[in-house]
Amino acid sequence: MAAVIKTITNITSGWMALIAILSSAAVLAAALAFQYIGGLYPCVLCMYQRWAYVVAAAFALLAWIFRKKPALAKITLGASSLSFFASAVIAGFHVGVEKRWWEGTSECQGAALDLSASIEDLTSQLMDQPIVRCDVVPWDLFGISMAGYNIIISLVLTGICLWAIKASKEA
Repeated sequence: MAAVIKTITNITSGWMALIAILSSAAVLAAALAFQYIGGLYPCVLCMYQRWAYVVAAAFALLAWIFRKKPALAKITLGASSLSFFASAVIAGFHVGVEKRWWEGTSECQGAALDLSASIEDLTSQLMDQPIVRCDVVPWDLFGISMAGYNIIISLVLTGICLWAIKASKEA
């Protein structure tokens, strides 16, 4: 057991960055599959959570590029962990909106319209897009919504990044 723990703590921040990149890609792929295969269109809070994963993956990619420079790798991996944590916070807010603990943002009522457009263009805008409200749970498993699962996944990835920063060897 001690050998396993020693091996795990010797894993470089480069490997953890790669794990963060692949995890982000998997989460984003799952979200896109729910959208394009399952027909579950995202609300604005879902989109914000996706953007946090994109930012986290970008910082993790930088951490992987800087893996031979531990100080830079730690900084960029730290930024990645902050992005994962931001996703967890947004998801937590989203769960609160779903549970009706508080109201969502003004954008949560559906996409904004271009009010300077003509009547025909406004009609087209309304007819061409699904209205997705943030307070409606389109899918859940064991009573936990996708936003709820995102809290868990984001916090785990935050912890992995922070652990990698702490466990990586100083150069």
